[in-house]
Amino acid sequence: MRTEHADSSQEKGWLYGPWNSKSELSIGYANAGIDEPHVHGTVTEIYLVGQGKAKIRVNDQTITIGAGDVLQIDPGEAHTFISSTEDYFHFVIHYPGLIGSEARADKKPVSRKDLGL
Repeated sequence: MRTEHADSSQEKGWLYGPWNSKSELSIGYANAGIDEPHVHGTVTEIYLVGQGKAKIRVNDQTITIGAGDVLQIDPGEAHTFISSTEDYFHFVIHYPGLIGSEARADKKPVSRKDLGL
């Protein structure tokens, strides 16, 4: 058994993954939607929204997600958060969970123009 707690004083963070457990996935959190346009080569991201709302751009589509929603971003889908409410909070699952340089190499920045912004 393992229990972790998100740090509300941090904008985002990681709770656990292959760097500190035997898990094949990584679990993190964010207290705001971060505007950082990017795409993953192999990682699937799954957002589980606990509270608040956010607008997120995925490829050429803008959607609103809110408390109780789950959003899956597949490898190759460019995405970024456009805005979020002050009370926004989500958990994020990365599968597979990558470590260090593998994780950095999998995440490639994209331009806002590539997302139609």
